[in-house]
Amino acid sequence: MARVHQINVNPDGGVPKHRVAATRLLEGGVEGDRQRNLRFHGGPKRAVCLYSLERLRALAEEGHPVGPGSLGENLTVEGLDWSVVRPGMRFAVGETLIEITSETTPCANLVACFVGGDFARVSGKRHPGWSRLYAQVLREGMVREGDSVEAAEGA
Repeated sequence: MARVHQINVNPDGGVPKHRVAATRLLEGGVEGDRQRNLRFHGGPKRAVCLYSLERLRALAEEGHPVGPGSLGENLTVEGLDWSVVRPGMRFAVGETLIEITSETTPCANLVACFVGGDFARVSGKRHPGWSRLYAQVLREGMVREGDSVEAAEGA
């Protein structure tokens, strides 16, 4: 069963994001989180950033100094087959319903998280199935660590 391993926010914006036990997912974004550059981050179609705990662990095994929240994801999820998650898929997470909208474009703010500064390691174009993902919030509500992440209608 897939679940929320960790919830991450940064009230000052940017990375890393820091662990919180619970928060609300809102149409406009994650409560307690802020983005510095709204041209590339945030907004209704990019309200929540998600990443796979298994992908983070694999990156760490490659020698990259990463962990939950370090890549700017709001939800670090565990047990979801990341290689098959695509835009248009919907997931019930805690009280919420989210829809994956797009892969993220890795940015230079992540350079310190990668050996040799190779932040494109999480580029979906360069490494399919390794990108972080953006989602829109279709139903607002609380999300807590340990909440299930279940495919929903339209997934």
